[in-house]
Amino acid sequence: MTLMSITTPTTTADWTEHASSIGADLRAEAASCDARGEISRPAFERLRAEGLTSALVPVEFGGGGASHSDMGAILRTLARFDPAVAVTLSMHSHLVAFQVWRHNHGQDASKIFGKVADEGAILVSTGASDWVGSNGTVEKVDGGYRVNARKTPASGCEVGQIAITSFRWDAAPDGPSVIHCAVPFASEGVSIDQTWDTMGLRATGSHTIVFDNVFVPDAAVSLVRPADVWHPVWNIVMNAAMPLISSAYVGIADAAVDEAMRLIGGRADQHIVQLVGEMTNAHLTAQDVVAAMFVDSDNLQYPNTDDSISSRTLARKSVAADVRAPIMQFIMRQRRVQQDVREVEARRMQAPQPRLDPEAGGNERVVLLVRERIEPDRAQGVRPREHRVGAHP
Repeated sequence: MTLMSITTPTTTADWTEHASSIGADLRAEAASCDARGEISRPAFERLRAEGLTSALVPVEFGGGGASHSDMGAILRTLARFDPAVAVTLSMHSHLVAFQVWRHNHGQDASKIFGKVADEGAILVSTGASDWVGSNGTVEKVDGGYRVNARKTPASGCEVGQIAITSFRWDAAPDGPSVIHCAVPFASEGVSIDQTWDTMGLRATGSHTIVFDNVFVPDAAVSLVRPADVWHPVWNIVMNAAMPLISSAYVGIADAAVDEAMRLIGGRADQHIVQLVGEMTNAHLTAQDVVAAMFVDSDNLQYPNTDDSISSRTLARKSVAADVRAPIMQFIMRQRRVQQDVREVEARRMQAPQPRLDPEAGGNERVVLLVRERIEPDRAQGVRPREHRVGAHP
């Protein structure tokens, strides 16, 4: 039995209309949740009931059967009304998209599909902070592993049921490794430390998940890989995740641009004309590069063997994020514009920021700066490491 209580949309326009209807109802609470810095639990109950949390799950597994780009349109639409809900939903949705990729490539994803479609589970990602090196400690024990770590940010953790996460295993037989696994929030030793008190995305509930001597059974571990080096799994993750996450931020920009244009009325001052032009160019560029991400993702049919696709996706993500600068010119003293700018600015938290490496030929390579957080279970003074990820387009 699925949780969707409506006739399932079948086209992008249908999904967009459905998301717009829900968003209009969520908008009334968005500002107050932002002011309080609290996630909206009723919003996520509504998303479950209306089928948006299971939209990407294939129809044969009880979901909505939305395409990758349909989900992007849903997130972009919701973001116009409630930025925090849209960004949080994008974190859940990209984990579902990863499973759809696996399904499309002949791998069994039925268990997670069932959790999401039949049980209404919200998946919570810690990938933005884990990245290639991850953190925490792992001890191999009979039947599984004992893990300890603090994971932040973890958007939606207060409404989530399953953490999709990883842990660093320095004492692994083959050298420093990372184990990837799914951990239910109901597991003994899992708790939430309410650390999220920020300027942007205040209502995403992106607190710290604490794993205190948690047992992870062997069956829950999906991958053990070398630490600190690029792995093909990231080719899957980047191209499933970044188009969806970026769509939510473009939706925030959509609303901010509309409000900025309303505020300036019919003014024709030269400096206003200049700023409007810069804002419009940035906004259109962001839309175009996100659309290009979806073209490369090929509705989650892309191979995981081509690092250049991931490189292009990360580069495009950085370009899309730059929409924030021109919009900031129009902050004024309007609360909605201020909120939208803060949400777009928080985009920096969602993935490592690429920069060009002059020593590797300027635009020819992308270097990912891995910002490692110093947690209580990591040694002090760890320096950030750089990881090259293939040719820059």
